[in-house]
Amino acid sequence: MAEHVYEKNDRKMSDFEIIKKTWPYIKPYVWKLVGVLTLMIFMIAFDLVSSILPGTITSAIGDISIKFIDTPDLLQFKDMTRIFVLCIIALIVSIVNNLFIYITTMSLQRIGQTIIYNMRMIVFEHIDNMSIAQINEIPVGSLVTRVASDTNQLSDLFTNTIVNLIKNILMLIGVTLVMFAIDWRVSLILLAFMPIILISSWIFRNQSRTNYRKVRHSFSTMNAFLNENISGMKITQIFNQEEQKEKEFNRLNDKIVAARKKDIKIFAAYRPFITLIYYIALALVLGFGVYFCLKYGVVSLEFIGLSTIGVIQIFYSLVSKFFHPIQNLADQLNALQKAFTSCERLYNLLETKPDFKDRKDATDINHFNGDIEFKNVWFAYKEDEWILKDVSFHILPKQVVAFVGATGAGKTTILQLIVRNYDIQKGQILIDGHDIKDIKIKSLRKGIGQMLQDVFLFSGSIKSNINLRDDEISEEEIIEACKYVNADSFIEKQEKGLDTEVNEGGSNFSSGQRQLLSFARTVVHKPQILILDEATANIDTETEQIIQKSLLKMMNIGTMLIVAHRLSTIQHANNIICLQNGKIIEQGTHQELLKKHGYYYNLYRLQYQDQEVK
Repeated sequence: MAEHVYEKNDRKMSDFEIIKKTWPYIKPYVWKLVGVLTLMIFMIAFDLVSSILPGTITSAIGDISIKFIDTPDLLQFKDMTRIFVLCIIALIVSIVNNLFIYITTMSLQRIGQTIIYNMRMIVFEHIDNMSIAQINEIPVGSLVTRVASDTNQLSDLFTNTIVNLIKNILMLIGVTLVMFAIDWRVSLILLAFMPIILISSWIFRNQSRTNYRKVRHSFSTMNAFLNENISGMKITQIFNQEEQKEKEFNRLNDKIVAARKKDIKIFAAYRPFITLIYYIALALVLGFGVYFCLKYGVVSLEFIGLSTIGVIQIFYSLVSKFFHPIQNLADQLNALQKAFTSCERLYNLLETKPDFKDRKDATDINHFNGDIEFKNVWFAYKEDEWILKDVSFHILPKQVVAFVGATGAGKTTILQLIVRNYDIQKGQILIDGHDIKDIKIKSLRKGIGQMLQDVFLFSGSIKSNINLRDDEISEEEIIEACKYVNADSFIEKQEKGLDTEVNEGGSNFSSGQRQLLSFARTVVHKPQILILDEATANIDTETEQIIQKSLLKMMNIGTMLIVAHRLSTIQHANNIICLQNGKIIEQGTHQELLKKHGYYYNLYRLQYQDQEVK
């Protein structure tokens, strides 16, 4: 049966496992990413050059200033030219660097958004293929959070976080190499801080990851609460439970605030600590850098004419470039943990395998004759709690068969088993001689039209709710279907006709009108088997008469299976099957069952006490 996928049962995954599961989504774009990283290497190289150029210009200006003070008459045009050339080179380097930034940013956004688009589709399709039992066990708010919010966190992972992490690592390597090229002693001072940075980052990562799981769980619980309570607001107001619901909401809200506060505290402690390390390192590097330059001179970069003051300026710039990625690392690690937590939640959902899927040798059937047979069927929602017990019956094509019985007798269950919302534990269900497990699920459901008691209408128009946005269904077919089920009687009264807007859940239409729209929706998709589950409940007498006329017409479409408490709707059925405690206790036509003076007779007498039983 359905596997639970609540947050509390989500399996924790290691970073390596998450990366391994994410790789298939990245793999198709790996060469594009390699191209972006190659550009990034050039970008970092230009960035490092731009760090050295100001020191070189400063050295050149210093040389000219000294020469001008000592011997102003010896100042030559070539001295000024050198400064102008260096400035032009700095400008060109800056332009090229920013061009690289633009190209890499645009490329990463395209790649990242494509990956997220594909992943979001995969997650939604996975939910689409889950059984009704599985979907019923998962709070809707949790599913919405995973499809919408968690995939958005991944978008930042692919378009920003991972690439910036790589960029910053490359920058750290580049800065270290340049520092060693200038003075290896100063570089060692800088590298001495790396263990402190790595240890603090590791602690931050673990704390952040653990807490962010709580944050996401809190938000998911909040979304589930909002979805349920906004949908059920009418009941809340009827029973004056607003204050109680506000208290429940406050408790959930407090949990989110507490989790977010802890998240902020963790981040607030890490970022200032890294900043403090930066200033300590800067002071030591500049102090020892000046000392080494004055004592030993600038040997390694004399060929570009660097003076001591120029080297100090480069030291300052490089230390800033060394710690800037590390300071950003706090933000990126924070984003990385959020993304990894979202990945964990998504992959837990994707690991929830559908209760059943098509067999490898399952076949497509384009048309059903409508011959339905149950052979010794046993079914239970929970193990050993049998809803159906050894149920057998045979329905011939074009027959109208009704199921009656008390609540919990198994009527609706039979209808749900035919369309494979659930799978049976024992026995066999055949349509036209084919075991339904050997028929592809889409093919099976395409040939069966279902009209339920609770009609769901989507936001949109009457037209889009009937054709379900299937462009292959023409407007003429929709109009014909509406006339066939008498839905045109109220559609024509609407100012915009078929283009009339439908509110969420169809709240701007009566129960009967929504039911007629569901009839039209079913008819226009041309099913060969029709299922009506309490489709005439909760409607007024006038609308019931319209629906009765519609049903009489629809009986000509194909095999019809009806569950109804109103026995007036099933008197014309070819066979009425009475169920009790999951077993068939009697069956026959309306008149045959009345003559037996059994279960059906007593049920009919209860409904029509003031009428003579005929």
